[in-house]
Amino acid sequence: MTEPTPQEQDYPLSPVPMDQRKSVWSMGLVLLGFTFFTATMWAGGSIGVAFDFSTMIMVLTIGNLLLGAYAAGLGYIAAKTGLNTALMSRFTFGEIGSKLSDFILGFTQIGWYAWGTATMAILLVELTGMPEAMTTPLMVLFGFAFCVTAFIGYRGLEWLSRVAVPAMIILVAVSMTISTSDAGGLSGLLAIAPTDEMTVAAAITLVFGTFVSGGTQATNWTRFAKSGKTAVIATLLAFFLGNGLMTLIGAFGALVYQQADIVDIMVAQGLTTLGILMLFLNLWTTQDNTVYNFAVAGCNLVRTRRRKAVTIAGAAIGTVLAVLGMYEWLIPFLILLGTFIPPIGGVIMASFFVGYKRRYPDLTSVTLPAFNFPGLAAYAIGSAAAYTSPWIAPIMGVFVAALSYSIILTVSKAVSERRAQAMGTV
Repeated sequence: MTEPTPQEQDYPLSPVPMDQRKSVWSMGLVLLGFTFFTATMWAGGSIGVAFDFSTMIMVLTIGNLLLGAYAAGLGYIAAKTGLNTALMSRFTFGEIGSKLSDFILGFTQIGWYAWGTATMAILLVELTGMPEAMTTPLMVLFGFAFCVTAFIGYRGLEWLSRVAVPAMIILVAVSMTISTSDAGGLSGLLAIAPTDEMTVAAAITLVFGTFVSGGTQATNWTRFAKSGKTAVIATLLAFFLGNGLMTLIGAFGALVYQQADIVDIMVAQGLTTLGILMLFLNLWTTQDNTVYNFAVAGCNLVRTRRRKAVTIAGAAIGTVLAVLGMYEWLIPFLILLGTFIPPIGGVIMASFFVGYKRRYPDLTSVTLPAFNFPGLAAYAIGSAAAYTSPWIAPIMGVFVAALSYSIILTVSKAVSERRAQAMGTV
């Protein structure tokens, strides 16, 4: 069997060459499809019932702007180097140490894949009145069907997004227009009083943390950017506007209908058929991206270029988890992992800008240590800070991890220089 070429497999273990780079619109559509995610609406719904309308808008704006800035920072590095997060981790954590981030990122994505597969099957049975016995066969069907575009690669993701993203934007616009009318217009929305309590810090944490694992792996697409500017624009478009729109829909629905999910909202509006279409497009554009993320992390974990084979394996694992019902208890664990994922991005950014002075060496010729202990130590410190922080935990994790790495690296270099000087004077 011949080894597949890097181009055939979307360059899982090598930089994306400049002649394969994409436009801002191409990446923007793919990333928007990724951020149009049902679970994000639930976060918005929790926020919608806890604040008055103006405070809610402020919280959603700040949370999504911070998420967009974080993802854009990693996106800039990906565009400059042509590398994804898994490959950047080799420079940051070492050849073997990088497998830690591969496992965390890959497992999180396949967990969400299981959740999405189960959600599609369960809700379709409920909305159409099909026998409950159809739930498991539908999980198997969707578990493998959702991965078709990911199997194709970037081109498959882009083809789907070109159709699905405009369609979803139209459906959302129709639904939100009806929601505003049912609420009595803007004055009616402003008059709705909160029915729950939540601090502003907790709300921002919820917005930032729900999709930060996706933001950490957005490099899988921004590495195809023609320039750092292109990557930053596309990432901000998706994570600030796209993710922001999803949280806003959830907040609107919770305020007006006591429902956060767009499908439940459309059913309440008498748009059941459109709601099913929205559910299918919403989940498919996220599902194929999550299994693609799993495949890229998996390729680095086992050092294989066979991304398509790893994609099928990931879909199979996610389908098994869905059928076994493990998606029900996986979600709290996956959300917990959201605390430990942001520090990975923080260390990578510090490594690139401080450690490597914005220029990685050639991955094929450089000899990297098995474990990069400054990077691993900084990640541990950042994770501990995030886990114990009472204030916007994911952001604290990013900041502390980046700062720790910079300090450790500076101190270790100073110690090495003094030792070299001392040896020179002996």
